[in-house]
Amino acid sequence: KLLREMFDVVAERSPNLTHRFYEILFERYPQTINMFPQSRRSGQEAMLTEALVAVLDHLEDAPWLTGTLHALGAKHVDYGVTDEMYGWVGDALLRTLAEVGGKDWSPELEAAWGGAFGAIASLMQEGARLSGADTERRAVN
Repeated sequence: KLLREMFDVVAERSPNLTHRFYEILFERYPQTINMFPQSRRSGQEAMLTEALVAVLDHLEDAPWLTGTLHALGAKHVDYGVTDEMYGWVGDALLRTLAEVGGKDWSPELEAAWGGAFGAIASLMQEGARLSGADTERRAVN
């Protein structure tokens, strides 16, 4: 409930929240800029918004979260995403939420969002590893 309420607050304050997220990501981690061609950034921003909303809508649905985030992690392997990059994204997301949340942002929210992103990242990384194991098994067989 806490995550959803804060997301609603920041989305209302900043309808282009994901645009600001990418600005922060590129400022702090400029090595990521080339992963997001300018011509596709607005589409990427929309996909990120949709993904955040979907995850928040399914927080109580562990099978959906596991299956969806495993698949998403496997897909991100093809984009060249490394384990280290998940930390960069988490950092940029928390900074964005804190900036837009302003006076309503708190250590409790920081911890809740940090924990949620950590769980999301773990499931995506697990999916990435599983996809690599499947690829290796197919190559051997």
